[in-house]
Amino acid sequence: MRCDKIIKIIEDWAPKSIAWEKDNVGLQVGSLRREVKSILLCLDVDEKVVDEAAQKKCNLIISHHPLLFRSIKRIDTKSDGISRIIEKLIKKDITLYSAHTNLDFTKNGVSFQLAKKLKLSNQRFLVNLSSNQNKLVVFVPISYADKVTVAMHNAGAGIIGEYTNCSFRTLGTGTFKGSEKSNPSFGVKGKIESVEEIKIEVLVNSFDVNKVVTAMKQVHPYEEVAYDLYTLANENANYGMGVIGELNNELSQNEFLSLVAKSLKAKNLRFTQGSKSKIKKVAVCGGSGSDLLDAAIKNNADAFVTADVKYHTFQDAENKILLIDAGHYETEIPVLDEIKNRLEKSFTDKTKVYKYMGSTNPIVFYNN
Repeated sequence: MRCDKIIKIIEDWAPKSIAWEKDNVGLQVGSLRREVKSILLCLDVDEKVVDEAAQKKCNLIISHHPLLFRSIKRIDTKSDGISRIIEKLIKKDITLYSAHTNLDFTKNGVSFQLAKKLKLSNQRFLVNLSSNQNKLVVFVPISYADKVTVAMHNAGAGIIGEYTNCSFRTLGTGTFKGSEKSNPSFGVKGKIESVEEIKIEVLVNSFDVNKVVTAMKQVHPYEEVAYDLYTLANENANYGMGVIGELNNELSQNEFLSLVAKSLKAKNLRFTQGSKSKIKKVAVCGGSGSDLLDAAIKNNADAFVTADVKYHTFQDAENKILLIDAGHYETEIPVLDEIKNRLEKSFTDKTKVYKYMGSTNPIVFYNN
């Protein structure tokens, strides 16, 4: 299977278009037209990761954190580590692809896997993304309504949360008069015609608009298709930041801290005391999620698990919510299991998927 076919599996789940605008997701080094032998998954890419990929005959590496985040002004393989990694990838014919904030913001992505590790039920986004959807309205003769609707749904329209094939239909009458150069599918040119039509309305993610409109036009019978496209400010039920859910049983603060440490194999937890003696409702965000503290409090979470928490953020949370910094690496690494499972379920050939056996966590802890 070629790289681009494998990457499509990832991007159908976590589209690049939902990534943070300053992020650099997607192809980092190499070719997407390369035939893949095996795949290595990792959180970060360093020289040891590339060496393990070569040893296992993996010619595609999929990382969470991009190797290339800032612009590169020179390739200096003597003094620059990133340059040496790029050189090694090219020499060993390995393609590197990264799925970063798009994997953070998608359903069953980074934060959902963190929530799964903590065994939270009733999971939902803590904050939904907004202003990235459109409403497509198209007017179709009654006899073509099902065909056009199916085409739009197959192209990605009409997905709302856990529901697909969502649409709304209104019966009405369409009128038109074709010029001498027209070739109407219904009626006669030069004459005012009336046709019983269905107005079909569907939600479309902004990054799917061109694909959906093209699919709709391909099966629509009219020479000139009448349709409207509206930009929406709605919250998107399909994409968001962080997750909130519930423990099956209430835990004391110490019991919950123990659960977090054991579940994530975290050697060190930083936290500030919350206002409640029992923990039931929990918010999480894999990686740097401090900006979601207010959302966690507004959603009445008893605890918030994330990483990279600053001193003053702990002050803001004190006596309001049990805020836990469990580590950037520790809160994100569980997503590799989900990537592996999704890829393996999608393969019809014998392509193998490995997780990097070492650790790319740059943080170590000193025990006196």
